[in-house]
Amino acid sequence: MSGKKAQLTIGDQNIDLPIYSGSVGPDVIDVKEVLARGYFTYDPGFMATAACESKITFIDGDQGILLHRGYPIEQLATQSTYEEVCYLLLNGELPDKAQMENFSSSIRHHTMVNEQLQFFYRGFRRDAHPMAVMCGVVGALSAFYHDSLDIRNPEHRRVSAIRLIAKMPTIAAMCYKYSVGQPFVYPRDELDYSSNFLRMMFATPCADYEVNPVLAKAMDRIFILHADHEQNASTSTVRMAGSTDANPFACIAAGIAALWGPSHGGANEAVLRMLAEIGSVDHVESFVRRVKDKSDSTKLMGFGHRVYKNFDPRAKVMKQTCDEVLSALGIDDPMLELAMKLEEIALKDDYFVSRKLYPNVDFYSGIILKAIGIPLNLFTVIFALGRTPGWIAHWQEMISNPYKIARPRQLYTGNTQRDYVAPSAR
Repeated sequence: MSGKKAQLTIGDQNIDLPIYSGSVGPDVIDVKEVLARGYFTYDPGFMATAACESKITFIDGDQGILLHRGYPIEQLATQSTYEEVCYLLLNGELPDKAQMENFSSSIRHHTMVNEQLQFFYRGFRRDAHPMAVMCGVVGALSAFYHDSLDIRNPEHRRVSAIRLIAKMPTIAAMCYKYSVGQPFVYPRDELDYSSNFLRMMFATPCADYEVNPVLAKAMDRIFILHADHEQNASTSTVRMAGSTDANPFACIAAGIAALWGPSHGGANEAVLRMLAEIGSVDHVESFVRRVKDKSDSTKLMGFGHRVYKNFDPRAKVMKQTCDEVLSALGIDDPMLELAMKLEEIALKDDYFVSRKLYPNVDFYSGIILKAIGIPLNLFTVIFALGRTPGWIAHWQEMISNPYKIARPRQLYTGNTQRDYVAPSAR
């Protein structure tokens, strides 16, 4: 507590409200006393509400800062690996060599899924959206791994975390293989995390897949840049589900469901759909004019961010990665050329610059994933894969400390009490 207090005056009542200070960021006002006086606070979208205390991730949207356990995302994305970032999010500190080797060994030990799980996939239509499949399969993991469901047991929580991080690439690749009618490809322990995922995606029994190190590095960065993003909609959903004492697999499945929305995890998919709608480099300038026309409903996807009022720090690294991937592959793709033209115009146009509508992480990640060969409907699955350690870290943080079941209140504007009317009298 900072020692400062806010005072709320309601009629002739004066209510003292404690003010708390974090290590960085805005102070928060404790409003619990308002409930004791018979009032609720009203905050649609929870834009001004701190629902928890956390030590995991900090965002300063005005300054374009994103820190994981205090480390800038730019440093982690360019100097670390995804597995190391997973360890950092879960444990609070970067690992030494022995800790990292032990953690990586644990991940490799759990990459396979129960063989019976393949029959679960057959219950879905081949043309089902991969996010629908992933949501169902991850939720079903609790039916296969009964030995780690005691949320009060720290060892069970650790094993569940390892299993989820290790199996997500396998589950995601199986979602893709099932949708295209190809056999599932088993993980290989000698490959690193991202290389293993790419091989499971693109290898077949007829021909193995030689992993391009540039693509593996790009995939690793995409995972890192999506690993956590503070109290967003899906993370808050995981915490809310966890507050009911639900098992970790159910909580992560809830997060996947929340991530599915086009306003959240589906944004990079929306970018590619927008580019397909534009169709040609020749149409970019007319599209931009429509975006700037207030009477037109056309939206520019992949630019700007709800939190960042400056350049998205993740986008800087993602742009560099995008350039590396396109250069390494030598791709001549009209849609990618179109995307670069749109970026060029938006970064120079005063309309977008003055509104700080810079390209965000979704704009570049969609281009990279398309270049790698990831199908459009799998983009959000990739996001869910990358976000898994962040979800688990927040779930663990909540479960490891005193907490209450989440119970938002409401401003009720419906009918007041009235008596039932028999059908004959209506």
